[in-house]
Amino acid sequence: MGEIRNFRSGNQNEPPPHGGMPRRLAAIIVGDIASYSRLMQADEEGTHVRVKRIERDLIEPSIVEHHGSLVKTTGDGFIAIFDSPVEAVRCSIVIQQNLIGRNASIPKDSRIEYRIGVNLGDVIVEPDDVYGDGVNIATRIEGIAEPGQVYISGAIYEQIKHKVVCGYESLGDRKVKNITDPVRVYRVLPDADAVGRTRGRRENTLIFLLGITLLVIATGVLWYLLAQTGRVGEQVATPTAAPAASPIPQPSPREAATQTPQPSPSMASVPPSPTPAPSQPTAAPVREPEMIAIRGGSFAMGSNDDPTERPVHQVTVKPFSIGKYPVTVQEWNECAAAKACGFTAIGKDDAPITNVSWADAQQYAAFLVQTTKKPYRLPSEAEWEYAARGGTSTKYWWGDKAQQGMAGCKDCGDAAAEQPAKVGSFKPNPFGLYDMGGGVDQWVEDCWHKTYQGGPNDGSAWSGGDCSSHVLRSGSWKNDLRYVRPSNRDGYDTNVRYPTHGFRVALSP
Repeated sequence: MGEIRNFRSGNQNEPPPHGGMPRRLAAIIVGDIASYSRLMQADEEGTHVRVKRIERDLIEPSIVEHHGSLVKTTGDGFIAIFDSPVEAVRCSIVIQQNLIGRNASIPKDSRIEYRIGVNLGDVIVEPDDVYGDGVNIATRIEGIAEPGQVYISGAIYEQIKHKVVCGYESLGDRKVKNITDPVRVYRVLPDADAVGRTRGRRENTLIFLLGITLLVIATGVLWYLLAQTGRVGEQVATPTAAPAASPIPQPSPREAATQTPQPSPSMASVPPSPTPAPSQPTAAPVREPEMIAIRGGSFAMGSNDDPTERPVHQVTVKPFSIGKYPVTVQEWNECAAAKACGFTAIGKDDAPITNVSWADAQQYAAFLVQTTKKPYRLPSEAEWEYAARGGTSTKYWWGDKAQQGMAGCKDCGDAAAEQPAKVGSFKPNPFGLYDMGGGVDQWVEDCWHKTYQGGPNDGSAWSGGDCSSHVLRSGSWKNDLRYVRPSNRDGYDTNVRYPTHGFRVALSP
């Protein structure tokens, strides 16, 4: 795409009539395929098919899932509008992270990579197009973005900076074509910790090069000193006068130090004592999560507080066990050390693991199954809610009103935190379970469905339908108190990591 002509704008020679045309404030996403012309030249039909598949399977569903509207697609890009800047940026992150997975097995020069720009502006909306400077700015921001990156305007940043949990790298004010005022631009870093790494990359490179230089200098000085010491030793070992008898050659001090002494004849016939073989280290036992046995029973699942939690329905749960705490960094890293989990986590050992996808959580459960021979798994959505309620039927497990010290969330009574508290920092529910509300969002086994209509009532996981998204429970330390309710539910893309997402495991009898 690259050129603004692909998206009609108010700067064209024949602008659309706007007398009586509907205007709205919208978050605009503009996406464009990098190196599209080169890809088409190399494989025109194949590239066209791949682009259409990405649009059908990823871009269009992601826009719908995040409550946006696809305005149109062009040969090499798309444009979409959203009521919510938060949803627009989340959608952009999901598209880019899913494309990373799709491109993993494809040669670099054949990958389809999008540049994405997001802006907030007042635009004119038609059934099949959108116009105005808001579109122009989004297009210009997309034009300076790197392949695979999401760039946003300062207007978007001000709306989402405390709502979307990710990092932002300020790129300063940019002068863009046909726009009078400079535009403040930010690069979105889906991993909140990446902003520190990005800012320090240049400094770290300089420090590394300086260290190499100092090491080379120190090595040269050490070599010179050793060479001078060797010369002095040779001069001391040289005799001043030759003796009358033929001398037995004597090694120099340096040779004597390195020469291996030969055994005497009497020692040669004695076989050497066998050296005991070093004992093989035994593998450390796997740290199994601490589990709480749940007796099972019937309860009213759901609530009328949100459309996704309806209808309220009776569910019977069989006995099972569930983790007393969310899986911790230490437990996760044992899986990573065994090469069974996809990355090594950073943070304190007793903090809950974060930034994991549903697929990552499944890897950890499979690791436990393999190493313990026990049927570990993710809990079903019904099991999770039954356990979170702890036998209660109130809004929260402790009652209908907010209480300090019960959960970790943005407005749960404590100061806002940049990261979740260590597991077990708040009071347990009546079943003895910690952090079943707040702390970290927690993956469960079920595929995402927008309501409970047609769902199972036997406590099993709901696996039918489209499983490109799975269910999250609990709410996180970044969410409001309403997310802490046991009935609260949400869905997120199956293979995408997000900084507030964690999990706990369950165990069948």
